[in-house]
Amino acid sequence: MPITLHWFLPTNGDGRRLVEPETPVPGIAGGTRAPTLDYLTQIALAAESFGFEAALTPAGPWCDDAWITTAALAQRTRRLKFLVAFRPGLISPTLAAQQAATYQLHTGGRLLLNIVTGGDSAEQRAFGDHLDKDARYARADEFLRIVKGLWADEVVDHHGEHLHVERAVIGRRPDPVPEIYFAGSSPAALDVAGRHADVYLTWGEPPAAVAEKIAAVRARLPEGREVRFGIRLHTISRDRAADAWAAADALLEGISDEDIARVHARMATTESVGQQRMSALHGGSRSDLEVAPNLWAGVGLARGGAGTALVGSHREVAERIEEYADLGIEEFIFSGYPHLEELYQFGEGVLPVLADRGLWKPPAERGRGLDTGSVERGSVAFGVVPSP
Repeated sequence: MPITLHWFLPTNGDGRRLVEPETPVPGIAGGTRAPTLDYLTQIALAAESFGFEAALTPAGPWCDDAWITTAALAQRTRRLKFLVAFRPGLISPTLAAQQAATYQLHTGGRLLLNIVTGGDSAEQRAFGDHLDKDARYARADEFLRIVKGLWADEVVDHHGEHLHVERAVIGRRPDPVPEIYFAGSSPAALDVAGRHADVYLTWGEPPAAVAEKIAAVRARLPEGREVRFGIRLHTISRDRAADAWAAADALLEGISDEDIARVHARMATTESVGQQRMSALHGGSRSDLEVAPNLWAGVGLARGGAGTALVGSHREVAERIEEYADLGIEEFIFSGYPHLEELYQFGEGVLPVLADRGLWKPPAERGRGLDTGSVERGSVAFGVVPSP
């Protein structure tokens, strides 16, 4: 089966380096790009034109709201779906179910949902959430049970440990029902993923570790359930491998050893098992950052979250994608710095190789997405016309 490719929307800003200097240097390209609607539209339209399926938006206090941003971008794009990250439990499950149904109505069914339970209790407390990690996963399980019931046109009564709703209904069923993307490496996360995920996501670990995680999720699947697997990676590909590795080194320009030590110390306090696994790949050191062929852990030196990138020639990056696909990874979420330029490198360089190998097909050949500007629902076509 051909793989599915997604891109990323930097709703916290973009740049040519992992950390941009506060003051631009005359004569040197760079500087922080604000996540304006016009800039994000450029990225979204480029992703759409290359045939990416969807664009992931993050969730957190450091970025703009994903629901509002993508709802606006949906009016400027035709086919691209939006993988909206949100935190269950911060809003009512009934309201979330209603929001998803409304979103599907006004975008022609282009919503996917990425469930983020939160791996940092301090950050969760800033949102007014005082549950511990395991309790957050238990609440996510209740949340998804309620939401899925509402999406199935049920009248939901739920009296759980964390959530309570009585005679809950919504006036419109989402069409289609959004697929659920779910990540997490702890046993509690794998259990919830096994019960609810349509797509289980992992960060970009070496292939052997990814294979182990896939096996762990499959072992927790209830009888009769199936789940697809996806991976989140950065990408740095060039015509020549040497140029790609030089670009990877350039991302770390201006980042001192003290800066790296501070980031590593902060990541060491996280409750997220996935983040712990990302940090262990580099150990806070600039040396030995190629942790598997063409898999570079340098991104994690300066930031949390997805900390690895596929680095190399376009063909080498395509080969690594094929290696993950052979393990069972069907969906790939990529990003790069800057997101617009790196998208063109990937689109012009890697996509033709993937297509030539039979690993990827553009939407028109998949029979799923449409490049005509409309999404069919029954006998009615809903068109979304981009603004000029």
